[in-house]
Amino acid sequence: MRKLYVLLLSLFLATAAPVSAHAADNGSWSVYPAASQIAARPYFYLSADPGQSIDDKVVVTNKTARPLSFRLYAADAYNTARDGGFAVRTVAEKQRGVGAWARPAKSRVTVPAHGKVTVPFTLSVPEGAEPGDHPGALVALDERVDKGDGTVALGVQRAVAARIYLRVGGPTVPAIAVEDVRVSHHQPLVPGLGDSGATVSYTLRNTGNVTLNPKVELRATGLFGRTLLSRELARIPGELLPGQRVRLSEPWDGAPQLDWGNVKLTATAKDTRESASAGFFALPWLVAVVLGAAAAVGVTLFVRSRRTRTPVVQPQPRARTPVT
Repeated sequence: MRKLYVLLLSLFLATAAPVSAHAADNGSWSVYPAASQIAARPYFYLSADPGQSIDDKVVVTNKTARPLSFRLYAADAYNTARDGGFAVRTVAEKQRGVGAWARPAKSRVTVPAHGKVTVPFTLSVPEGAEPGDHPGALVALDERVDKGDGTVALGVQRAVAARIYLRVGGPTVPAIAVEDVRVSHHQPLVPGLGDSGATVSYTLRNTGNVTLNPKVELRATGLFGRTLLSRELARIPGELLPGQRVRLSEPWDGAPQLDWGNVKLTATAKDTRESASAGFFALPWLVAVVLGAAAAVGVTLFVRSRRTRTPVVQPQPRARTPVT
């Protein structure tokens, strides 16, 4: 029987961890900017005007005891839909920013065992490039596919990438938006018997042209303006890239079982602030069923009473006109 292979890309990007701030590393190889004359760089921080070109170098280090070959390419960055993490496009996807503008001197490199290779690259910003931030990365991809066992096997390609933070000269506009706020309740069947909760979901969108480090505050008020919840959220992306949107959710443990109120989310970043809200009506299932049944019975009785009280009009006989 033929196997069905599903290809997954395992990608490691440089992080801000102090112990490895200079390189993205998956244990077998690492990718990082060539050191400047001043010091090692955690990422590529570049700036250029439209029409300008920049020359730089990337280093690929092999930590294994055998030679390794890689496909070297530039890629655009984006926020993942799941949690807003920093990710980059695959080599098969269309590149529109850094991925299209940066060109390594070699597209394929072989690094000897326990050795390293330094590859120059040129980043050419086109004349019509939009001002602001254009994040991306230089990726070293091992094109070999690790195949699993079984009828359906997962084929995994591994890659390591060094981030590129490019800013194109021109006006910068920081702007954030909070959209589509929703509140879904999780109520016990019987009021008071069991825990209640809710989930607040919303979309966080970067509507400007610079990378944002957002903070989001959640505030919930009940009937008569009582404060039910007020806290700063932790489950948000550390970097929200220009033009990106992320769908996020926040659990609300101990949400009221019976209340009527409002949930407000306020997102802030440097020089920008935006809020959005949604109303909610919390009602336990049993109470809702009882009220629904009572309403149905009430409507039925009302209709019947109307029918009973409506007088029946008897038709009147027509008077006959005598014939002469």
